Amino acid sequence: MLRTETATKRFHQKHGTVTALDSVSITIGKGEFVAITGPSGSGKSTLLLMLGGMSTPTQGKVVWESGSMYDWSGKQRAQWRAAKVGYVFQSFNLVPYLTVGENVAIGLRLSGVTSNGKDRCSRAIEEVRLTDRVHHLPSELSVGQQQRVALARALVKNPELILADEPTGNLDPATAAEVMDVLCRLNNEGKTVVIITHDPAIAAKAHRIVRIADGKIAV
Repeated sequence: MLRTETATKRFHQKHGTVTALDSVSITIGKGEFVAITGPSGSGKSTLLLMLGGMSTPTQGKVVWESGSMYDWSGKQRAQWRAAKVGYVFQSFNLVPYLTVGENVAIGLRLSGVTSNGKDRCSRAIEEVRLTDRVHHLPSELSVGQQQRVALARALVKNPELILADEPTGNLDPATAAEVMDVLCRLNNEGKTVVIITHDPAIAAKAHRIVRIADGKIAV
């Protein structure tokens, strides 16, 4: 479904070149749940951005199904992300002046879906158990509730691939477990899930753990 082929990412800085990823090859099958772990600065987030079509490799390829993703135009990649990918950020990235329902609806509008929008938003909010908060602003929610809104925004368009960057990093253990329950349930329904985490207990819920160290897959 999704793979990298000797993907390398270098950043040119004032004092030299930094290699964030070094010849990384990884294959993620349809319906897999993969956890990417490793120390800070090891290249995990760079890999996730590359898998999501948001960071062009300096060398190598990222292939979705049979297409080399970075041979597509920027517009084509944006359309692919909008239709196929749900991205969950550690920092939530909610719009502070929009309600829960309106924040979730943004995800649907960006995907270009126009049919049954209200019903789909309602189902996504119900999936994360926030129906009673649909008219609340982010500032009126707990940290865990805000992350569940971000998750609902990602899943409302029914993506094939969910990319989650430390989605439990700011959460207490009970709330982290609730978020993981949703991700596991989505995976059981056939969604492909790739998650970055520092937490061994979170990583253990995945089908497979990929460890990154110094920009390379650790053996």
